[in-house]
Amino acid sequence: MILVYSSVWIDYFNGIENEQTNYLQANLGAQPFATGDLILAEVLQGFKTEKAFRHANSLFSELFYFDMLGKEVALKAASNYRLLRKRGLTIRKTMDIMIATFCMVHDMPLLHNDRDFNAAETHLGLKRVNL
Repeated sequence: MILVYSSVWIDYFNGIENEQTNYLQANLGAQPFATGDLILAEVLQGFKTEKAFRHANSLFSELFYFDMLGKEVALKAASNYRLLRKRGLTIRKTMDIMIATFCMVHDMPLLHNDRDFNAAETHLGLKRVNL
């Protein structure tokens, strides 16, 4: 199972082609993809029309869904953030370290195109999808 990050979904729904959206398009229905509360909220808040919102929400309803943040993940995310900061690396968005930590706790690779996850891959063991 692969967790798909918000930036990939946003590009996908905007018709932007890149390695990540092409992988997603080619594997939808054949590969188990997952989403979660943090990603769902971030992606769905951006739709301007009700029709586009309903279409995206329908697609999300076909994916595996996780409540991503709980006490265990929150505490581990704080530790991961602090560890990276001690190494001189700062994650720009708190949500990104939460999502990376969720993936690591659940041994789930992340499909993304966001440089904030590079530090988690290099220093914390976050698995990236090989494209």
